[in-house]
Amino acid sequence: MSILGRLLGRRSGREVAPVVDPACGDEGLRLMLAQAEAGDWPALRSGLAAVEDQADLTWLLDRVAGTSGSEEWLAEAVADEPDSALPLLLSGARHVSWAWEARTRARAQYVSREQWQVFGERLEIAERQLFEVAEREPSWLAPWYFLQISGRGASLGPDVARYRFEAALRRVPDHLGSHQQRLQQLCAKWGGSHEEMHRFARTAMLSAPEGSPLGELVALACIEHWLDLDSGDDRAYIAGPATRERLHEAAERSVLHPAYGRPRGWQRAFNTFAMAFSIAGQPATAYQLFCQLGDTVTESPWDYLSNSPAEAFATYRNAAARAAS
Repeated sequence: MSILGRLLGRRSGREVAPVVDPACGDEGLRLMLAQAEAGDWPALRSGLAAVEDQADLTWLLDRVAGTSGSEEWLAEAVADEPDSALPLLLSGARHVSWAWEARTRARAQYVSREQWQVFGERLEIAERQLFEVAEREPSWLAPWYFLQISGRGASLGPDVARYRFEAALRRVPDHLGSHQQRLQQLCAKWGGSHEEMHRFARTAMLSAPEGSPLGELVALACIEHWLDLDSGDDRAYIAGPATRERLHEAAERSVLHPAYGRPRGWQRAFNTFAMAFSIAGQPATAYQLFCQLGDTVTESPWDYLSNSPAEAFATYRNAAARAAS
């Protein structure tokens, strides 16, 4: 039975679920995804080159890099523009995403030798391309963001991971994506610990102004901790008073704070908190977040619960609505 089924005590699926929106409601990203799907590099290049904010550009690249088959036309774009860093950057980002597609999200012991080999080969290309971009464009954030992901996959060690995280923060100190990657690095499943992960998340949140997006880190840490526990212990942890207090503090300092500015991709944070409050048995707070989201579902973190993230979203949204009525 899936985690969603375990939580509900049955398999769900009777309700019609909304559809995951890979563009997170962002029409600019939706256009770029269509251009990437069509292999229209000139149009995509024009759109990406016009983005001045480094955090926004990194967010867009991260999502465009997931486009299946884009590695083929990107190889041509890199060859056609040998002096340009932008196609090389997107190619490096694509190879990171493509590597993880080969590895899958399975635990290490369930990944085959062939998958590990392809994973490593693609990461090696990504590392080479991203470092070249970092040398050409030393002020850019994006290569250091993606190098955090490739470094974790290649098991380059804690010193390298810390250096790459700090390099990203030197360019954009409050970058949420880089903090999220650092949090993953500190998870128990990647050799860290629950204590170190929670300490990092809360310190980052409290070091930022109220209304900062960094409060999402606390919710992500609670979810990661919950996922790492055995059945029974997981429920006791996530529904316990200490975890609920952490979640409420984090939400009130971020997504529920009047100063929260809804940065690009804010829907991911609302989905994260909606799921966290739902599994923690706090439907009233979850309902506040669901009301802001409407039908905008992000694949993560609902894919932790079910192979159908939209179904999990709809199930908990309906439960929260019933509790609020």
